[in-house]
Amino acid sequence: MTQTVSTSLQTGTQTPALELRDITKRFSGKTAVQSLSLNIAQGELYALLGSNGAGKTTTLRMIAGLLEPDSGQISILGHDVSREPEQAKTPLAYLPDDPLLYAKLRPMEYLEFVAGLWGLEPRASEKKAQELLEWLDLWKNRFELTEGFSRGMKQKLALAGALVHGPRLMILDEPLTGLDAGAARQVKDLLVSFVAGGGTVILTTHILEVAERLSSRIGILSGGKLIAEGTLEELRTRSGENSLEDVFLELTQEASP
Repeated sequence: MTQTVSTSLQTGTQTPALELRDITKRFSGKTAVQSLSLNIAQGELYALLGSNGAGKTTTLRMIAGLLEPDSGQISILGHDVSREPEQAKTPLAYLPDDPLLYAKLRPMEYLEFVAGLWGLEPRASEKKAQELLEWLDLWKNRFELTEGFSRGMKQKLALAGALVHGPRLMILDEPLTGLDAGAARQVKDLLVSFVAGGGTVILTTHILEVAERLSSRIGILSGGKLIAEGTLEELRTRSGENSLEDVFLELTQEASP
């Protein structure tokens, strides 16, 4: 089923979907993210890559407002996350690598609960929830408790929960980990549709083929620092390598002390 996810995006604006300015975060004296600056335009699918411990998840948690940076500024569609948290977070959807679902709820109950947290009108949110479940091939499971869902079904339901309030920016931490080929294809189609509808996606992934095929631009983190950024072709030119795997390995080895 082909469908474009509506983002209610106003056209003609040049305000970045996401802007990070010199973000730094330390834990117990160790720097997890160091002076990180990003500028991600509306309508981009941006892949943030890095080895384990590079600072990817910490960065996404700061964008979502779950962690406060020690210094620097984060803006979502022109709203500062620390000074204007409500305005900044309203257009945002955040999906962690292990999303929380309520085991004793059925899919529609879960989506109605999430919609209620956003203050959405019940009749409209029920219609949107049904559309999302049908699109993600979960409508047939609407009477089942989520505790019996597979990893792929849980991931798709969590994505539906992220989309139910009509966000304009989605940040996803390893959204394809543990999914079979069919579920992974559905999630990738969802992301492509969301961006085609004017939305913006920033995701982390260890599956480099996903970044290679889907992303508009790629950023590579190493030791909490942004060591390279650009389109795949720009990164190929810089590294002298062809595949994203070889590009990634070459650039991260160059940055190693």
